[in-house]
Amino acid sequence: MAAVSIIMPAYNVAPYIGAAIGSVLDQTFTDLELLVVDDGSTDGTFEIASACAARDPRIRVLHKPNGGISSARNCGLRVATGAVIALLDSDDLWSPAYLATQMRIVERRPEIDVVTGNAWFLGGPLTGRPARPVPDPRPAPDLSRIIADETAVFIMSIFRRHVYETIGGFDESLRTNEDYDFWLRAAAAGFRFYRNDEPLGQYRRRDDSLSASELRMLRGILHVYQKLRPQLLDRPAELAILDSQVARFGTECLAAEARQALETGDFAAAGDHLTALHDRHGGAVLGVACLMARWAPALLSKAYRIRRRRAAAGHRIG
Repeated sequence: MAAVSIIMPAYNVAPYIGAAIGSVLDQTFTDLELLVVDDGSTDGTFEIASACAARDPRIRVLHKPNGGISSARNCGLRVATGAVIALLDSDDLWSPAYLATQMRIVERRPEIDVVTGNAWFLGGPLTGRPARPVPDPRPAPDLSRIIADETAVFIMSIFRRHVYETIGGFDESLRTNEDYDFWLRAAAAGFRFYRNDEPLGQYRRRDDSLSASELRMLRGILHVYQKLRPQLLDRPAELAILDSQVARFGTECLAAEARQALETGDFAAAGDHLTALHDRHGGAVLGVACLMARWAPALLSKAYRIRRRRAAAGHRIG
């Protein structure tokens, strides 16, 4: 039985998984098992992971039909033997001291159940920058802070096994925001969090996402809040924060739906979403956009494309 079980879901990550596994084997903390869960990959992911396992008995490769990241993590959790669970995605990397540092906190702070970390961005315009503030002025995450700040807990986190045994695994019905849902459930159950803001890994960021994936994320986070709401009916302070977040992400979702409709040329839908946004917030610019969606859709489409190009140019310069 290892002290730490590392869960690494993997789906079609052949270009990255070898380095991710290598970063685990380079850890100065060595009492570990690595559970690579191949989620029905169709590239060379399974073969690369299996070759690594053949060279190190601490690696175990599990294979299952594709079911999504929550399903893959749960598959690993069911066979994990460690008293502490660590999450590492198969395209991310740990620095050699990651586990030793996080485990030191676990060992010295028996009242802490979850230790969340930090990393450097890898790839994209933010590469080399920390994913979370350093130093991080935010208080340690608790339920209200995790509701109010969806970035409060970083995916590179470790937690005691009894967290999983109490709240269960990741929600397999979710295709996005499944980790946020897990941390919210842990906090709602009373588990205590600690934040180590020292970047001890590399978090791969891919900036090739389309508005459809942005929309999926926003709808996902709203669904997570909807799931949580019944647990907060006797907690008015947290419920008020949640309702504020629902209003915020609802507005962002309408904006994303309007952008997607404009990109696909569905000007009737774009008009509906823009009108809903205008009803919420008013504003002359939104009002003009609503009129253009109805009476001058080609002009609106042209104006939108110009704005997108300018925003993209500014992003590249920044």
